[in-house]
This record gives sequence, C-alpha cells and structure tokens, in this order.
Amino acid sequence: MPHFVTHRRRFLSISLGLALLLGCGSAARAQGIGFQGGATIDPNQVFVGTHFESGELMPGFRFRPGIDGGFGGGYSLASINLEFLYAIPLKSGWALYQGGGPAIVLERVTVGTLHNTSTHAGTFLTFGFANENGFFTEFKLGGGHSPSLKFGVGYTIRKRP
Repeated sequence: MPHFVTHRRRFLSISLGLALLLGCGSAARAQGIGFQGGATIDPNQVFVGTHFESGELMPGFRFRPGIDGGFGGGYSLASINLEFLYAIPLKSGWALYQGGGPAIVLERVTVGTLHNTSTHAGTFLTFGFANENGFFTEFKLGGGHSPSLKFGVGYTIRKRP
C-alpha cells in the first residue's frame, strides 16, 4: 500500500506542476477540446475518448492530455494519456504531427460474474495528420500495457484568439 501512495503522490505532483506550467504561460492560441474514436490491435477493441489541447508552448509544440475507453474481447481498458506533440505545417492547411508520452492504463477483465481490475503503466508514440479546421487522423504505437496499435480519427474544437 505505501508503494501505491508514493506513486499517487508523484503523479499528483507532476500533474499539478504541468497545470501550473500551462496556466501561467502566455495567452494560449488555438487551444481546444476534442473527441476521437477508432480501433486497436492487441487487444482487438474499439475505443472512444476525449482530450484537451494546449496552445503552442513553443512553435509547433503542444501538450494534449486525454482519456480513452476501449471495449471488447471480454475486458475493458481506460487509458489516461499525457501526450506531447510536435507539428510540421504542410501546404493546404494540413500538418504532420508526431509525439508521444506516458500513459496510465486501467484494465478490467470479466470472466463470468467475476471482475478483476488492475492498473499499469504504458507508453506510446503518435504519428498523424491534422487539418486546421480540427479534423485529425492518427496512429499510436503502444508499449507496456497500452494497446500495441491504435488507429483513430477525431475532431478538435479550437478556441480562436
């Protein structure tokens, strides 16, 4: 139990630090909230989720924490993602982006009437394309207890200055 408390305190401290960093910066440009969905491989599931996207912390660099819920195959996964992305603008309003970060994966396995819940660490790398209107499509390669591959599409509603 003390091991869990130490990790929980560390997670809360890091989260508070990131919130202060993001909140005390200059005025955010084009920050927003978004929604995504798609499919995963290993495990084979469908997922839906939501995220917050910060304004640019540095040119092309953003913070995008989010949460996804995956369903199928006799169990469910909830992933809390702390994602950093770097975007490279392309012509015609599109951008190529890449990044990644750590994840906290909550797993619930159901066998008959028994439920087993566990918490694990994971990591992921992201590669995608986004349009300036908010639409995006991406691939995520997972490590640890994250799904091995996620393919998703979504939309970010951005606050314009």
